[in-house]
Amino acid sequence: MIEKNEDYRKLIKKHLPRSTTIKNSIFAFLSGGALCFMGEWLAYLYTRLGAEVKDSYLYVTLTFIVVASLLTAFGVYDKIARYCGAGTLLPVCGFSNSVTSSALDGRFEGYVSGVGTKIFSLAGPVILYSTLFGTIYGVIYYFVTR
Repeated sequence: MIEKNEDYRKLIKKHLPRSTTIKNSIFAFLSGGALCFMGEWLAYLYTRLGAEVKDSYLYVTLTFIVVASLLTAFGVYDKIARYCGAGTLLPVCGFSNSVTSSALDGRFEGYVSGVGTKIFSLAGPVILYSTLFGTIYGVIYYFVTR
């Protein structure tokens, strides 16, 4: 019986696809870096166009949200994410993608019962736990620095 299990494991191992962890990590690193570079470049551009430095980063965030939503709506974001992996999940881009894709999934059921109920199905836990742990951190910080 043990020999059969051993032979079976060898056969399975032979047919499993090779791990692409290193390649995926490199793509995520490069694509995430490219997105951050684009953010800094956009901040510089908005500042050159007359925005305050503080406001230029707000405009960058809004730009990333709109672009990620549009790319999701046109079905391009998933194709980019397939190759770039976690590098496309900058918090604001990934959040925008999750909200937009959930809204698109519910659009055939109407605005209220479809889009309205499904829009935060993926993003809801993120909002919940970030609020919860942010509050816990704030309370701990308050008492530690007091």
